Amino acid sequence: MEGEHDFPFAFHPSTVPPFHPPILPYLTMSENPESPASYTTITIPEPTGVYTEPWSWVKIKKMLGFFGPAALVASMAVGAGETILVTGVGAWAEYGLLWLILLSVLVKGVFVTYLLGRCTAVSGQSIGRLLVKLPGPRGWFILSLLTVELVGLSLALTAVAKPCGNLVVYIMSDALPVGASEVMWENMVTTVFLGLALGLSLLTSYDFLEKQQIIICGILVFGTVLATIIVWPSVTGILFGTFSVGNFPAAPEWAPPAVKKDYFLNLFTVFGYVGGTMSAYLAYASWVGLRGWGLTSHPDVERVDQENGTSTISYLKDDPVEAQRMRILLSPLKWDVVMGAIVLFVVTAAFMIAGAVVLYPSQMILPGNAWDLLTKQSSIWAQIHGALVPVYYVAILAALWGTLATIPEAVTRVTHEFLSAVWPRFASFPYRGLQTIIVIWFFVSSCLWIWSDISFDLITQIVALLMTNLGVGLICLAAIYLNFKLPPAYRTRPIMLIGSIMATIILLAAFFGSALGLLQKF
Repeated sequence: MEGEHDFPFAFHPSTVPPFHPPILPYLTMSENPESPASYTTITIPEPTGVYTEPWSWVKIKKMLGFFGPAALVASMAVGAGETILVTGVGAWAEYGLLWLILLSVLVKGVFVTYLLGRCTAVSGQSIGRLLVKLPGPRGWFILSLLTVELVGLSLALTAVAKPCGNLVVYIMSDALPVGASEVMWENMVTTVFLGLALGLSLLTSYDFLEKQQIIICGILVFGTVLATIIVWPSVTGILFGTFSVGNFPAAPEWAPPAVKKDYFLNLFTVFGYVGGTMSAYLAYASWVGLRGWGLTSHPDVERVDQENGTSTISYLKDDPVEAQRMRILLSPLKWDVVMGAIVLFVVTAAFMIAGAVVLYPSQMILPGNAWDLLTKQSSIWAQIHGALVPVYYVAILAALWGTLATIPEAVTRVTHEFLSAVWPRFASFPYRGLQTIIVIWFFVSSCLWIWSDISFDLITQIVALLMTNLGVGLICLAAIYLNFKLPPAYRTRPIMLIGSIMATIILLAAFFGSALGLLQKF
């Protein structure tokens, strides 16, 4: 197959949609003189091309072209949390909790994303091959993560799809035939909407999906920034709310009952939902491999690691000069992470600001136990200008469609990689076949929730508890462990290490806070 040597990681080339990484400097191998057939270390040559060009607008334009994998993470994250939960928070807390959004983006959009992507880029190994070597029974950690993701994501998909179904029914209410109840129509449209998004994901490649999500990110940033400028928010309020870390504004009398009764549970849920679930971050490490960043484009790095057989990355020379070359080759990763974090923060903060400017003064509350939240939010744009309402409908449905369409790619890539790491023979299992199985599973299991009586706030609280606060916290902890398996010269800078440790502590603290809140609730 053309370009099959572009895939030096755990996937079998014939099972993965083709993607051609950018041309990087060749990495050479040094042989052990006592055993010429045995490769022991990897020599990293001097970076060339865009990496060594002087800074200019041309170079910046080229570096912006590295944005891609983080666009998928950001677009997956722009779901129920960013479009619904944060708007509801702005409706009663005004600007006071913007710092919570910033904290969540820093924790997950920066530290977790970068550390996981860096593990793959520096080692050249897929994240599955790295995590399978954690202490304990082989594969126990990644199989546990997979189980939680495959079971819990049906809840997360329902939280995204059902508000979309309700919005479509609201838009088409005059054209729907009389006879069935409104709830019946909402569930039917939600089922069709979800089925189409999941089904069409089987027809798209990673390359197409990345380009699609970059466009969606651009639309979201442009639309939300424009809308924020139009409503003319308080700049002082935004600055104070963004940087007043630890400020917890009191819930007003007209706040939703759920906020007054379960104040911190709601905040832990919002914090957890901003940024998406653990599958997005695990898939990010795989997408870094598809891009060929760092050492992932080396054709022999997997064989070296197999000969090594331990979790310690011993084939990298502990040489400051070569380590500095590697840091230069990590530039695409850094640019990608920063741009993804900016998109995530701008879009999420804009939705909270919209709630603060339009809903807070009118004391209009978005109930946390209803599914018509997107319909109610259209009033924000109606108060700005009536012509913005249809624009809002198109933008929000496109964004949430992108979330539903991206999740199967992320979960399939992680599942294929993890199962191949645990059972190497699984690498030959067809990628599209596995994706079809996963799509069918998500559709069937999500339909059970769609047609049930479960409330929106309960779904989001469970997802935030297990799949974001706990799950992302554990994979961040694992990434810190893997960082120490690198030679000292290749480990992340102290400031990033300290930030990653703090991120882990914050995520696990949010998990325990969510767990305590749910126990008290029931």
